[in-house]
Amino acid sequence: MKVLFHKEKLLRLIEDLQSFTGLKTSIFDGEGRDIQVCGGHQSFCRIINADPEGHRRCEACDAQAVQSAERSGGVYRYRCHLGLCEVALPLVENGVPIAYLSFGQYLDDSPLERQWERTERALNWYRGDKKALREAFWDLRQYSFRQTTAYADILQALTAYILEEGIIRSAEYTDLQRLEMYLDDHFREGLTLKKAAADLHMGTTKLCALARQLPGGYTLTQAVAARRVEAAKSMLLRSDAPISAVAAAVGYNDYNYFTKVFRAATGMTPSVWRKTRRQ
Repeated sequence: MKVLFHKEKLLRLIEDLQSFTGLKTSIFDGEGRDIQVCGGHQSFCRIINADPEGHRRCEACDAQAVQSAERSGGVYRYRCHLGLCEVALPLVENGVPIAYLSFGQYLDDSPLERQWERTERALNWYRGDKKALREAFWDLRQYSFRQTTAYADILQALTAYILEEGIIRSAEYTDLQRLEMYLDDHFREGLTLKKAAADLHMGTTKLCALARQLPGGYTLTQAVAARRVEAAKSMLLRSDAPISAVAAAVGYNDYNYFTKVFRAATGMTPSVWRKTRRQ
């Protein structure tokens, strides 16, 4: 089954969830592979994944969890191969799981020493610095069963939103839809016509023709600029970041050029636009 992920929207959603809860949230495909829409493990997990054997064991554990979640048909709670608590929830489309929301890398509220003893017994293969690993383990957050149940209920409600908005969906897409989704995911990068054509496996002539079919009849460069301006607007409203930082975040290293593009699209400089929208 072909499953497509709108990484821009997923990133925003997951970052918001993690900001409020402190829980590491991931998206897995149907095979248990983390699509890595949002980077960053807890320190303990980073240390383990830096070891090739640890990384292999983590990937095998994720794949097994996805299979078990599919069989359970609902919220699946488990401990990973090193005893950290994890929860997986399937996103079901037409009765078939197409992806999985997962949160974890935390400990329950039982005594830490007892949990570490269980983890240490599972580390017989590890040849690294166990003292540093133990310190990272002690830094993991603890949550009660009630807290994680509440969070799982919230995520379960979010699965309906994710599917309804097409943030994750299974389908075959037209070339124009493929181009739109590609631009949504890559507009911050230094895109060229040649690179986009290669990534989408189509000729440059066809790509230019498709770009003209986008709303507004854009060239590829104009389509990228339009997405950058929209992303900049969101960042200007949601944060107090300097204009130069906003420019860099949406793909412009040249502050003056960003201001020129933004003013051409909105009639205002970024700083004036932010001020007027916040009044």
